[in-house]
Amino acid sequence: MRVRRRKWQVYILQCKDGSLYTGMTCDIERRYKEHVRGSSRYTLYNPPVRLLYTEDCHDRPGALKRECQIKSWPRAKKLALISGAGRLNEAVSPVVSKRKRK
Repeated sequence: MRVRRRKWQVYILQCKDGSLYTGMTCDIERRYKEHVRGSSRYTLYNPPVRLLYTEDCHDRPGALKRECQIKSWPRAKKLALISGAGRLNEAVSPVVSKRKRK
């Protein structure tokens, strides 16, 4: 018997105030409905208007790393990713740590 692996995804929502919300889930339809109902603090006050971007990840740790990476980006870089301009560059660029070097 094969164990079914969950398909993890990172997503970006456009919110009513124009902001971008980045998250991760293994069920994008369920999670979007939760955001519409205001299940997270941010989307309670800034409800989502539409789903702009999804990206498949191999596993939960990979999705979490990617979510953190995208959240650290400025808005312009997120919009470039959404439009497709950032896909090739991001496929080869490493995750950069924010730790300060001594």
